[in-house]
Amino acid sequence: MAARRTGIPASIRSLRKVELHQHVDGSIPLRTQWRLLRRHGLNPVETIDEMRQRLVLQAGEEGSLLSYLDKFHYPLWITQFYENVREAAIAITREAVAHRVEVLELRYSPVIHTYAGLTVRQAIRAVLSGFNHVQKAHPGVRCGLVVIAMRQHGPHIAKILARQAIAEAEHLHERTGVVGFDIAGPEHGNPPRLFREAFEIARKGGLGLTVHAGEAAGPDYVWQALDELGAQRIGHGCTAVADRTLLKRLARDRICIECCPSSNYQTGAVAKGAPHPIVRFLEAGVPVALCTDNTVVSATDQDLEAARIAPQLGRGALAVLRAIHREAAGHSFIGRRGEA
Repeated sequence: MAARRTGIPASIRSLRKVELHQHVDGSIPLRTQWRLLRRHGLNPVETIDEMRQRLVLQAGEEGSLLSYLDKFHYPLWITQFYENVREAAIAITREAVAHRVEVLELRYSPVIHTYAGLTVRQAIRAVLSGFNHVQKAHPGVRCGLVVIAMRQHGPHIAKILARQAIAEAEHLHERTGVVGFDIAGPEHGNPPRLFREAFEIARKGGLGLTVHAGEAAGPDYVWQALDELGAQRIGHGCTAVADRTLLKRLARDRICIECCPSSNYQTGAVAKGAPHPIVRFLEAGVPVALCTDNTVVSATDQDLEAARIAPQLGRGALAVLRAIHREAAGHSFIGRRGEA
């Protein structure tokens, strides 16, 4: 990553940035993960370079969502303990601050971090504690947590998580809290409409609503996210560009698309060498956010994402990037104080 970062112009590095779609599990800095694995005697290899091969998507693995998702099982070995989750959140937040991220929403599914005895509430509070620790040193950074329900766990678990998320909602606490609700995981065979009740609970509880849709499934799943779940933002949404009527709907209702260029190319959601959908979204007047998805798995950060997409934005790319981040801030769920 260091070699790739050397060519990034100062104008991009100095941009004030907004991050609306970043997963905890896939973003724990490599050195932090290595330290925690060794602390518990769980390191499967002897060197950090060998570990990097297991945590970072390799060139020969690109183009497969399954290969991408395979990188997530090692972090789960260490994120079953409160202090480890807290330490991971601190490291991720500090790294974001180093790249001038001023609005940071992290997301994860707390239920998959409860296998060693943590409660769902403890798994949520661990991330929030990490946020609060960093914000003492950087009070200007705004942070919030989006709770994810995994599609493969089914609608009933999603309803439980929605209620737990509301219990830790930002608008019910004086400090950092849960700001949004999401579903993620395998799209095919798990349509958004199945999770209608969970999203109704989250909406009534004042949480922002975002949905992973249109990454591995067609535009119909994006339609369902809007019409059935009331989504205010869409995660990835790549296939939405194939539906002109949908593009008009997204633009009309100001639905922000959380675009993750590096991840989308690596998983095959966008064909290698093809323009990223973010260009079409912008042309159609659809609001977008430039996001990292998983900084470790994708070997990326906010600077690298901006540098990667800039050539596709044409002349005045820097001004476009600045406008993207400025508008994305208005679509953040942080600070809405339960307005839903």
